[in-house]
Amino acid sequence: MPKLNRQFLARLWAGATTLAVPFLRWSLRRRAARGKEILERLPERWGDDDTLRPNGRLLWLHAASMGETTSLLPVLSALARSDVTILLTTGTVTSAALLDRRLPELGLQDRVLHRFVPLDVPAWADRFLDRWRPDAVGFVESELWPNLLGACQARGIPTMLINARISAGSLRAWRRAPVLARSMLASFSRIHARGREDADRLRSLGAEAVTSPGDLKFAAPELPAESATLARLRWQIGNRPVWVAASTHPGEEAEIAVAHRILVAAFPNLLTIVAPRHPDRGPDLATQLQAPRRGAGEPPPSQAGIWIADTMGELGLWYRLAKAAFVGRSLLPPGGGQNPLEPARLRCPVVVGPHTDNFTDPVDRLRAAHAIVEVADAAALADAIAGLLRDEPARRAQAERAFAAVQLYAGLPAHTAEVLLDLLPPIDR
Repeated sequence: MPKLNRQFLARLWAGATTLAVPFLRWSLRRRAARGKEILERLPERWGDDDTLRPNGRLLWLHAASMGETTSLLPVLSALARSDVTILLTTGTVTSAALLDRRLPELGLQDRVLHRFVPLDVPAWADRFLDRWRPDAVGFVESELWPNLLGACQARGIPTMLINARISAGSLRAWRRAPVLARSMLASFSRIHARGREDADRLRSLGAEAVTSPGDLKFAAPELPAESATLARLRWQIGNRPVWVAASTHPGEEAEIAVAHRILVAAFPNLLTIVAPRHPDRGPDLATQLQAPRRGAGEPPPSQAGIWIADTMGELGLWYRLAKAAFVGRSLLPPGGGQNPLEPARLRCPVVVGPHTDNFTDPVDRLRAAHAIVEVADAAALADAIAGLLRDEPARRAQAERAFAAVQLYAGLPAHTAEVLLDLLPPIDR
């Protein structure tokens, strides 16, 4: 395809996003009113920030939301051993809240600056890059924004796509704009795909310099849990059988309730913890399931029942308390799954539904290790949980196999950090 066509497509996209500026500003304010943005930080979303750029080399990393941000934490720790300043942008309030907690825990609060990423508008991208002048950039997973990438390329800033993933649906969509896809992917100096399937899909769109060293999610740190809170909950719950349905999505909770009713016949004092992916659904779920809410300060039911864990950042508690975990967004189509490695890392046996297309490699690895149970419906889910609750040796064996499976990429964060640092200019520049 001639170069003129690539330029035309880039200008077309830039023009369309520029025309959309009034709508985008209105949309951001509307999101802020709904708690989806932080009102006083909205200027960051259009690249307006009066923070002074630190002296020295600056590496800009962008992770869209909580999952991508969590997978990047070990890389941040590895980068902190160098002299580079890290500017980390995200796009969600939940990821900002995560960093508010985790950066101090990791001792990184003075090494990592967090900002919200500007939307993909040419003037906003230029304003952001003029302010921060990054020496190199790393985008995580599937963050492909034509104006931001084009502005980096125009300034000669080397870029890397980290833990790159592309679903079958995204592949079909990008194939409708092959010139734009090829142009964007060709702008990356390095692409680390999370697995062979993603690498093949990216190459089919014209990506070069693609390797697949592994999935950073396998190397993420274990989810934290406040020790005093964990001890208090263990005392409160006692020796009751407990399982958790984690990161559930709309429709799944009704299936969880069916599984709970089946299980209570065999486990009369059963506690089922439902931790929705989006905690703001807690009040509606409490009404739907007639269950108490942790988000409202309500304790778990003293007899058999469901407890809604509608809080942020507490999955580490539930995986430590539960004897088995169902990982949501996997039971009903279209699904896609959530991260099954988080419970595995905490030696909590993992159960998933049939729709896990967004986590193919992690599920495949756990399946190969005989460290995951896959179910088709509520009845099968109840049967799987019952088997794990009854058979302690089998439960512990599955948990150990899962834990071993996720240790294989322990060196990947340091390797990723090394590749990112190689993109930076020499210190004496």
